[in-house]
Amino acid sequence: MEKRAFLAVVLSIVVFYLFSMVLGPDKKPAAPASPQIAVPSAAPAVPPSAPAPAAASASQPAPLSAGQKDVSVETGLYTAVFAARGGALKSMTLKKYREQVTPAASQVILGSNADPALLNFSTRATGFNLSDSAEYSTDAAAVKISGSETSKLVFTYVSGQGFTVRKTYTLAADSYGIKLETQILNNSAAPLVGTIQQVMTYPLEPKVKDNRFDTAGSYLFSDTALQSDKAKDIANATKKYDKNVQWAGFADKYFLSAILAEKNSISSVELKKNAAGFMESIVSAPQVTVNAGQSITVTQRLFVGPKDIDVLKAQGNALEQSLDLGWFTVLAKPLLYTLKFFYRYVGNYGIAIIIITIILKGLFFPLTHKSYKSMKDMQKIQPKMAALKEKYKDDRDAMNKAVMELYREHKVNPLGGCLPMVVQIPVFFALYKALMFSIELRHAPFFLWITDLAGPDNLFGELLHLPMVIGPLPLVMGASMFLQQKMTPSQMDPIQAKMMLALPVVFTFMFLSFPSGLVLYWLVNNILTIGQQMYINKLVKD
Repeated sequence: MEKRAFLAVVLSIVVFYLFSMVLGPDKKPAAPASPQIAVPSAAPAVPPSAPAPAAASASQPAPLSAGQKDVSVETGLYTAVFAARGGALKSMTLKKYREQVTPAASQVILGSNADPALLNFSTRATGFNLSDSAEYSTDAAAVKISGSETSKLVFTYVSGQGFTVRKTYTLAADSYGIKLETQILNNSAAPLVGTIQQVMTYPLEPKVKDNRFDTAGSYLFSDTALQSDKAKDIANATKKYDKNVQWAGFADKYFLSAILAEKNSISSVELKKNAAGFMESIVSAPQVTVNAGQSITVTQRLFVGPKDIDVLKAQGNALEQSLDLGWFTVLAKPLLYTLKFFYRYVGNYGIAIIIITIILKGLFFPLTHKSYKSMKDMQKIQPKMAALKEKYKDDRDAMNKAVMELYREHKVNPLGGCLPMVVQIPVFFALYKALMFSIELRHAPFFLWITDLAGPDNLFGELLHLPMVIGPLPLVMGASMFLQQKMTPSQMDPIQAKMMLALPVVFTFMFLSFPSGLVLYWLVNNILTIGQQMYINKLVKD
């Protein structure tokens, strides 16, 4: 039993290391300083009776001058810049999010790091000659929307080949969602047959060292499943998705830029490395036919903003699936909703984490009580087990039979100390993922020096200018783990027990670079476990 118990602990350490390597913070640089804007797609709609009017604006902007190429749109949530080239979205600055936790840090900008010549939501067409580099015109120089207002920004391109393209963006002051309508008017005498495509680009090579970009890449929801592709997946090959695509986009750990299908408006998405060395996503609509003198409008919905689970869910089209929480999503997302629920009442995500930890500890109290009692009972019969092993040391079958009889006599289950704990493992991993990938914890303060629950506690490292990340929170966590281990009943021999005392040191070093929110959870859980063990010690007398 001692060897099996020791082996179980060693395997637990191995599993935790593997878990940290696969799911924990990765220090490798991965992806650019901000995610690029996702691509729209087209779907046939009822032709309008007349062309749409030129741009309308809540702020009644002045007409665009001949030399002006960009149009800015300002709302309470963001400042967007649209380009005349391709009638595309050039960048979006999110007013509520900053790159670092300091107030002076620059705001998060989505779509600003690609080659300036490669814009997003630019429109191509196969079947008739529409280039994504076409120069559009608009009568708006700037748009400002406030309150609950909405406004339209219209870009128009008149082709020399008998057709006109009109792209209408409908923007709301209080939403990250944007409606995009692409209208094709056939001014020629022959029908136009082709496929409208919307293009987005994303840098292929990593350029910054920030764990925000550890998971950066292409994400789309196709055939009722989330599909993700990193730069390496398409560096030497083209990928295509064409089964019930609900949305497609680019995302990192915290932010998403995507286009949502409107009435089956995405027929396929093609991912490849383009000639400029960028990831390119081409979203194609079903083929359309525009008869002479007629027009047809294709509609999409765009989302450019934070991966806040409530905000994503409100967009529809299963966009909340972009918040990928791994194998334990079925548990992680309810935990995240619970975290946000308590935050609404206490106004502090650190306190919300403590509340959730207490609730989980209460739910698992019967199991941990049973586990701890079983370990205590096993500890009490150790002298008798040692005597049996000595008595039957030359007859293994007889020894096993005698040991099993001893278990029955004292009503002890040798696995009772382990099996109840197994049930808690999925919950721990789910909470880990919920805290690790929640934008709600990004730059969220707790108390005193802890100003970012999504970042590591580095108080000592900053004050003493140390070359490593180190702070008091993980050190206190390690001390609590050491105390908890000293209080836990052990069936190991003295040498094995001494080896296990190194575990708190190992875990402390592992937790130094973990997000403060996770360390807080583990610390509170340890403190509650210590209290629980003190309580059980009074009930289970030696």
